[in-house]
Amino acid sequence: MGTKSASKTNRNAKAASKATTTKATTKNATVAKPAAKESKPAEKKMSQIEAAVAVLAKAKQPMNCKSMVDAMQVEGLWASPGGATPDATLYASILREINTKATDARFKKIDRGLFALNANK
Repeated sequence: MGTKSASKTNRNAKAASKATTTKATTKNATVAKPAAKESKPAEKKMSQIEAAVAVLAKAKQPMNCKSMVDAMQVEGLWASPGGATPDATLYASILREINTKATDARFKKIDRGLFALNANK
């Protein structure tokens, strides 16, 4: 008879454990979430590469990526979200566009590290 009472005790312990878990889950589900802040419709932020196009169009001369990033920040077109090397990120993005889109790319490489807007685009 000792084994029957031991297994009954185990079942009761499992049931109690399950009930506790269920209560905690139910309790968390009833907690009200804070109301969403009402705000103005967010303006769509310009991406880094779109800002580079705007900066190059305004400059009308080839620029390196460091100069483009500085100009973007000064003009308020784009700000780094905290990255350590935004100019390297821009360089990689421009090269990727040139390599994947070929003649349809917005940029053309003038010299090592210098880019201009593609006249075909």
